Amino acid sequence: MPLRESEAIVLQSYPLGEADRLVSFLSRTMGRVRGVAVGARRTKSRFGSTLERMSYVRIWFFERETRDLVRINQCELIESFVSAFGDYSAGVALALLAEITEAVLPDREPADPAFRLLLLAAQTIKQRREIELPLAYFALWTVRLGGWLGSFERCGRCGAELASVGYVSPATPGLFCVKCRVAGMATLSVAAIAAGRKMLGERLDKLDAKDFAKSALRELTKYLLDLVEYQIERKLNAREMLESAG
Repeated sequence: MPLRESEAIVLQSYPLGEADRLVSFLSRTMGRVRGVAVGARRTKSRFGSTLERMSYVRIWFFERETRDLVRINQCELIESFVSAFGDYSAGVALALLAEITEAVLPDREPADPAFRLLLLAAQTIKQRREIELPLAYFALWTVRLGGWLGSFERCGRCGAELASVGYVSPATPGLFCVKCRVAGMATLSVAAIAAGRKMLGERLDKLDAKDFAKSALRELTKYLLDLVEYQIERKLNAREMLESAG
């Protein structure tokens, strides 16, 4: 039963029994892991506030070969996102990042790109207190890392260059030209396609929200979240909360 150490981001934390917590976290080295923090709900718990959702921590845990759950031994807080959760829109956006990450990543498969993406998007929301660009960027790269994103440059069927609007469906990855569209496909505007192309070529912290129309970012995010929901075969709870507030 070796003791492991890793950077991690807390995705979910639930009460377990009278004093413990069941924690889902994204480990930088091991991927998505679930574990039990014994005594974490006690008043004088050694874990303190380190197990709050989206906390960026250094975590120590024991892994047992015959158990699905690890035993969390210690957490050290690197960065807290409690202040961002004080803003409703930012808090729901952070909850959406965590929910998507937990839904799309398999158990215990190293996912360093997904870890870096989640941390970058969360830090951007915390620092800028604006959500449209970080959400669109996170959704775009999550879909790309998942292998569900087609070309933003050419039609997914005939290969022709996309010179105007694209036609999309969550059931069929990729963008399609007017000649290749089929009934039921939605349109993706020129502005939304251009936003996607720009985000695929630059890091989030190098992008300025002022260079994007909010309507284009929201349109792009809607399409990408539709793709995510199609892949995970369920609705995202935090998405419904965000859209009802918006």
